[in-house]
Amino acid sequence: MIVDKFYQIPKSIDASTICDASGAMIRLHTAPRPHGALGGMRLRCYGPRMSTKSFDNIRNFSIVAHIDHGKSTLADRLIQQTGTVAARDMSEQILDSMDIEKERGITIKAQTVRLDYQAKDGKTYILNLMDTPGHVDFAYEVSRSLAACEGSLLVVDASQGVEAQTLANVYQALDANHEIVTVLNKIDLPAADPDRIKQQIEDVIGLDASDAVPISAKTGLNIEGVLEAIVEKLPAPKGDLDAPLKCLLVDSWYDAYLGVVVLVRVIDGTLKKGMTIKMMRANASYGVDRVGVFKPKMLEVKALGPGEVGFFTASIKEVADTAVGDTITDDKRPVSQALPGFKPVQPVVFCGIFPVDAADFEMLRAAMSRLRLNDASFSYEMETSAALGFGFRCGFLGLLHLEIIQERLEREFNLNLISTAPSVVYHLKLRDGTTLELHNPADMPDVMKIEAIEEPWIKATIFTPDEYLGSVLKLCQDRRGVQTDLSYVGSRAKVVYDLPLNEVVFDFYDRLKSISKGYASFDYAITDYREGDLVRMSILVNAEPVDALSMLVHRTRAEARGRAMCEKLKELIPPHMFQIPVQAAIGGKIIARETIRALRKDVTAKCYGGDATRKRKLLEKQKEGKKKMRQFGKVEIPQEAFIAALKMDS
Repeated sequence: MIVDKFYQIPKSIDASTICDASGAMIRLHTAPRPHGALGGMRLRCYGPRMSTKSFDNIRNFSIVAHIDHGKSTLADRLIQQTGTVAARDMSEQILDSMDIEKERGITIKAQTVRLDYQAKDGKTYILNLMDTPGHVDFAYEVSRSLAACEGSLLVVDASQGVEAQTLANVYQALDANHEIVTVLNKIDLPAADPDRIKQQIEDVIGLDASDAVPISAKTGLNIEGVLEAIVEKLPAPKGDLDAPLKCLLVDSWYDAYLGVVVLVRVIDGTLKKGMTIKMMRANASYGVDRVGVFKPKMLEVKALGPGEVGFFTASIKEVADTAVGDTITDDKRPVSQALPGFKPVQPVVFCGIFPVDAADFEMLRAAMSRLRLNDASFSYEMETSAALGFGFRCGFLGLLHLEIIQERLEREFNLNLISTAPSVVYHLKLRDGTTLELHNPADMPDVMKIEAIEEPWIKATIFTPDEYLGSVLKLCQDRRGVQTDLSYVGSRAKVVYDLPLNEVVFDFYDRLKSISKGYASFDYAITDYREGDLVRMSILVNAEPVDALSMLVHRTRAEARGRAMCEKLKELIPPHMFQIPVQAAIGGKIIARETIRALRKDVTAKCYGGDATRKRKLLEKQKEGKKKMRQFGKVEIPQEAFIAALKMDS
C-alpha cells in the first residue's frame, strides 16, 4: 500500500532516491524543495529499499606491477589489515587459489575480494580489490580487471625500480582512464632507494611520485597508509540505481557444484536473486539462483547495486553463453545499448595438444571447453595428426601461457598429454593472388604455389643494468632484431628492438634472464607482418617424418636449428634394439643428422672358448636381425623430446 509521508530533508541531500529508517525506498512525489538549509517536500514510500549502499562509500581498484614486485603480498596485507579473513585462516598468496600459482610464485588468474574498511574519517568503505598477473603472457587478464575498476595501485619495487611490465601495465591503466596511486614496496630492503625510484617513476612514466606511499608488504609496514590513499585519492563509481540493469561480464569459470559462476561489475540498476537476466551477445535468458561477493570465499548477499563487483549463478550449462565482456541486463526491462566490451584476444603462439591415449580424446574435449570458460585468452580447434591421432590446435598468448594451460589440463582433469612444437601465425601469399593464414607448419602447401611468406614482428622493450647491455644487444642481433631506440634511466638501459616473433616465442625470455642474471625485464607488443626468407624444416626419425616437430625457420638459421634439434632428440629418445638416424631436412635436402646407437645384447656370452667362427656367426646373425628390426620397428618418442623443441638454443 502506498503511503504519503512528509519529511524534512537537509539541503546536502539531492538524490532522487533515499531511504528512511525502516529501510523503505522513497521517491520524490512533488517539486524539489525550495533553496535553503531545510526544505519540506512530500515523498511517497514504495516499499522495501533496493540498496543500502552509497556510491561514495565504494572504491574499485586493481593492483598493477611488474612480476615479483609484491602485488599478491600487498593484497594479503590489505586483507589482513581490514580483518576480512581471520588470522587462523590467513596464508601466503591467499588470492592465488590454484596450486600451480603457489608453486611457481606467480599470479595467473586475476582474483577479486571485497574489503570493508573503517577509515580515519569514521566512514566504512567497501573496497573491491582485483589482484592482477604481472607476466606479459597474462596481459589480457590485466585488461579485463582494469575495465571493472576506476583506479589502480601501481606497485614499484623500491630497489629495482621501473621494469618493462611496470611500464606496460601502467599504460594499460592510464588508457582505461584510471586514477593512479603509486606505492613503493620493499622499502625495508638494504638496497632500497625510494628517492631515486620516485625520480625514475617521474622520468620514465611521467607520473607525479612525490606523494608515493612507502610500504613493506612483507612486514606490513604502513599498510594503513595505502588504505587511506585508496579512500582519499581514488574516485567513487558512478551509476543510476533506477536505470535498467546493466552489468559488465568480467570473468566466468566452471564450478562442479554451482555450474558456471559469473563475475560481474554492476554499472546501473540492481542485480538480485530471483530476477531473470539476459546475456545480450548470446541472447540467452536465465533466472538468477544466487548473488554474492568474494571475501575471499563466496558470501551470498541480497543484491548488488551500481559500482559493486560480485558474482551470480544461474544454472548456466552452456559455456558459449558467458562470453567475457558481454553485457548482462534485465530480461523484462533491457538496456537499449550494450557496453563496448573487450577487444577480441589475438593468440600469438599455436601448438597441437594430443592425448597420449587416444581413448582420452573425449575427456580432453570436455576439459578444453571448461578451461576455455576459465581463460578467455585460450582458443582451440580440432585437428588430426598422422603421428599423434586426434587432438586440438590451440592458441596461446605466449610460451608460459602454453605451459600453464598444459599443466592445468594434466592436473585438474587427470589427463596425459603430448604437445607439438609451437609456431606463430604466418601469412602466405599464393601465386593465384589469395592469402592464407598458416597456424601449423605441417599444413603448409606446396612451395611452388607460394609467392611470399610473411611473419609477425614485435616491438620489444627491454630494461637492463648497464653491465649486461652488450650481451642483451648480441642476443637481439642474433635473433634478427633491428634496434630502434637505446636510452638510459639512471644506471639502467632501456632498449627497444623490432624482432620477429618466431625468434622470441621459443626461449628468448629464458636466455634474456640467463645472460642478465635475472635483472633484465622484457615486454612486447605485435606491430605488423613482414616478408621473410622462411623455409619449412622437417624432422625425420628412422626415415619417417614426424609432422609434430616440423617448423618454419629463417633460411639462415635452419642448419643451426636443425643440428640443435637432432642433438637434443639424440639425448632424449631412448636407445632401441636397432640403430636410429635422426635427421633435419628442408624439402629433399638433409641439413643435419645424428645417430642413436642400438642397445646390444651380448650374444657371445654363452661361448666358452672354441672356434672364433662360432662367435662371428652369432654376431652376423644379430646384425641381420637388427637390420630387419630397423626396417619394421617403431620408434617410441617420449614427450620430453617434443617439449625439447622449445628449449633448443644453449
